[in-house]
Amino acid sequence: MQLEVGKIYEGKVTGITKFGAFIDLSEGKTGMVHISEVAPTFVKEISDYLTQGQTVKVRVLNIAEDGKISLSIKKAMDHPSNGGASSRPSRPPQQNRSGAPSSNRSGGSFSRPAAKKPVLPPIEEAAYGVVPEQSGDKSFEDMLSKFMQRSDEKISDLKKATDGKRGSYQRRR
Repeated sequence: MQLEVGKIYEGKVTGITKFGAFIDLSEGKTGMVHISEVAPTFVKEISDYLTQGQTVKVRVLNIAEDGKISLSIKKAMDHPSNGGASSRPSRPPQQNRSGAPSSNRSGGSFSRPAAKKPVLPPIEEAAYGVVPEQSGDKSFEDMLSKFMQRSDEKISDLKKATDGKRGSYQRRR
């Protein structure tokens, strides 16, 4: 039997782990249901929802090139009769004080404007002590020694700053 992505199949639970369950589909093909795909609610323990040997309906989410089959139990439970609509109940139309349906000024449904992402200035690498260099012409040892040198300089600067503070504290005694 050839498995198709998006189709629902019946399978038997062959193994349960912390992160998911293995389902034997047929003809030796086994897929895995990740813990997030077991139920439409939060699943802490898979054993609360599944038992070994149990027969379940699963939907094929993905078949990787290496043959791994990704399955979902919660997506197999979706009812196709709703036409792909959300399982969330629709909201009744709002009414104004007179009891008539209200609408916004444009007469259409209200929609929020798309949120604009703030434009941040580019990070100046030199401000953080990182100077871009061409590493292609340097050996690993050269780069390592330069890194160690910078690191030693930073540590000595840090020690000078903390020693100055400690010295003033010790003089007060």
